Amino acid sequence: MRTSKGSVAISPIRQIASFASLLRNDGINFYHSILQSMGPISILSELPEWLNLLIAFLIGIGFGFALEQAGFSSSRKLAGMFYGYDTTVLKVFFTAAIVALAGSQLLSFFGLLNLKLVFVNPYYMNATIIGGVIMGAGFIMGGYCPGTGISALSIGKIDAMIFLIGGMVGAFLFAETYPYIQTIALENYKGTMRIDEWMGVSSGVFALLLIVAAVALFWLAELAEKKFKRADITNDL
Repeated sequence: MRTSKGSVAISPIRQIASFASLLRNDGINFYHSILQSMGPISILSELPEWLNLLIAFLIGIGFGFALEQAGFSSSRKLAGMFYGYDTTVLKVFFTAAIVALAGSQLLSFFGLLNLKLVFVNPYYMNATIIGGVIMGAGFIMGGYCPGTGISALSIGKIDAMIFLIGGMVGAFLFAETYPYIQTIALENYKGTMRIDEWMGVSSGVFALLLIVAAVALFWLAELAEKKFKRADITNDL
């Protein structure tokens, strides 16, 4: 089909068919081109933009569904982490981090992931500390983080709606006052720091240390749940 300017526009179906033909007819060369491409895992870069967005949309739905099924649509889950009677948040997110860390190391070992191309957020010490305190206070008072708040909103939680409105107001205020706080926010810039590089160990050793730390934290979490048990709350979660 043709656009209004006369240029040829390839239909989505034809794009998928062309991609499938590339995989079928030149799979080996295509595989090597993936490994040499610009992204860490860049098979999606060979797909049309609309399909990339569709895949991201489906992954987002899956993530939100997993959050809701894990009980994170209840504000008492996150509050329970701070009070010690329910450490599900620590267990789930730490497990996810460990799986992602171990998976990335394995993919890197087999040449399927270039860790040097993985984006690392620049580290601004002042902004991290101040922002962490503000967000932490917001989490404990609101009972949600942004992700769990959206998950709760999707099932009609009114408190989640108020929480997210507050978050948007906070973002607006930050944008409007940024010229006044920019100097403080940008001070103590440390660049793109990685913990393993800061510690002077390899990424594999750091992964092992983090797994050991996770096991220790899971054990402490179990002790905390027994010590601060709130049967009147946890039975309803």
